[in-house]
Amino acid sequence: MTTPPPALLIAGHGTRDDAGAEAFRAFVREVGRRRPDLPVAGGFIELSPPPLGEAVAELVGQGVRRFAAVPLMLVSAGHAKGDIPAALAREKERHPGISYSYGRPLGPHPALLSVLERRLDEALGGRGDHSDVTVLLVGRGSTDPDANAEVFKAARLLWEGRGYAGVETAFVSLAAPDVPAGLDRCARLGARRIVVLPYFLFTGILPDRVRQQAEEWAAAHSGTEVRCADVIGPEPELLDLVLERYEEAVKGDLRMNCDSCVYRIALPGFEDKVGMPQQPHFHPDEDGHGHGHGHGHGHGHGHGHHHHGGHTHSHAH
Repeated sequence: MTTPPPALLIAGHGTRDDAGAEAFRAFVREVGRRRPDLPVAGGFIELSPPPLGEAVAELVGQGVRRFAAVPLMLVSAGHAKGDIPAALAREKERHPGISYSYGRPLGPHPALLSVLERRLDEALGGRGDHSDVTVLLVGRGSTDPDANAEVFKAARLLWEGRGYAGVETAFVSLAAPDVPAGLDRCARLGARRIVVLPYFLFTGILPDRVRQQAEEWAAAHSGTEVRCADVIGPEPELLDLVLERYEEAVKGDLRMNCDSCVYRIALPGFEDKVGMPQQPHFHPDEDGHGHGHGHGHGHGHGHGHHHHGGHTHSHAH
């Protein structure tokens, strides 16, 4: 008898925006349609139903004993490094006999860079010459320097070979520069045409805030043309990439970066995070845990260990 392939568990961050949460749930359903041979479920760490634990229970109810978890996140910050692995470890205790592997975040994959380029073209009305266009790529922002650096990496990769005047970087929360400061920088560098590009997968509160802040800045700087691009969205490239990350996790072919992990390396100003104990992240919708989180990210959870594929890195040194 052929052993069935591991199921796919898609882990999302969560949002207070109903449309954004439904976009995630619809995306999970589409992945399931693409791979009818796989049990597929998805859940959130916080803010939105269903909780990740409910998604695991759904798979277990279908007879699943092995699964691969893929974080549907662009960068590896606290959620991908600690909260999701801790939640998965908790689910293993709740459901004896299950096993799992853990995939890596999506990262600035060439397929997603192509989608970002398409969003820029849409915002510019299909105009071919980009030599006078400066792009401001706006990430979520984190208290994890490694995660913020990943957004800068995406900006540089987006700039390479595409003919833009430049690609600058900003964040909508928790990290500098913020959106107005990022636009100020573009203007000081001589930009007259700017496209603000949100580095987000789906719609939500924070992408809406990016657009609002960009529009407010543009209203106060009439001499500079500012356009806003759309989020990445549930494009075929994103679906393909999630399945690629699934295959990596199943095969154990993971190349997650630990060289600048704030929970392993003493980075200036963040020395207190080294070796912090890992704790599960309780979703407010789970039984017995009625407390919600008034923030989307950046909280001081411990991440003393984080699980990369088939092994765990200990950071308590």
